Amino acid sequence: MAGEPWSVTSGGLVLHVRLTPKGGRDAIDGIETMSDGRSVLKVRVRAVPSEGEANAALCKLIAKSLHVPARDVTLAAGATSRVKRLEIAGDGAALMAQLKAAVQNG
Repeated sequence: MAGEPWSVTSGGLVLHVRLTPKGGRDAIDGIETMSDGRSVLKVRVRAVPSEGEANAALCKLIAKSLHVPARDVTLAAGATSRVKRLEIAGDGAALMAQLKAAVQNG
């Protein structure tokens, strides 16, 4: 594995995600290393990629997985791309531990 798709910041956690809309279910599918060497968290959602529905579903799924309010999860980059950067407000170390558990549990 090239690394982890998240990093702790002073305000919380930055997470790099590869989103698959219309994925049949809402789920975290693990960590993937992309062709350029970057690690991303693979996530699928049922929502369609129109009018921000898939992005909203992504933020909601990550918030639920990390047990934080949805308002604490912000789409920072990649609104129209499959690869996105999320910023999650809170205690970065605690969020990282919860995210690792969520990845292991699927």
